[in-house]
Amino acid sequence: MKKTETKKTTIQPLGNRVLIRPFTKEEVTKKNSFGIILPDSDAKQKMEQGTVLAVGPGTYVDGKLVQVAVVVGDVVAFSKYGFDDIVIDGEELYLIKEENILAILK
Repeated sequence: MKKTETKKTTIQPLGNRVLIRPFTKEEVTKKNSFGIILPDSDAKQKMEQGTVLAVGPGTYVDGKLVQVAVVVGDVVAFSKYGFDDIVIDGEELYLIKEENILAILK
């Protein structure tokens, strides 16, 4: 028998876009040491916080490449309505323009 391999899809955002895996409310309440007050709602609701999975190269301003300020692995807070949902390999991820990222959480 031949062993079938499943190939994971890789994503490389374009321009100043960032790929983020959003936290669920349950994950945020377990990990939240940032002092952010969270509203009460369904535990599976996606929050406006997540981990950066991939970063685009940036955009050109006056002929010079301006790189994106976040890096893979950063935990960020982002605008509630400033993203596009995409589903890759059954996982819901967000594709966000850099200007919709509000803060890096440390």
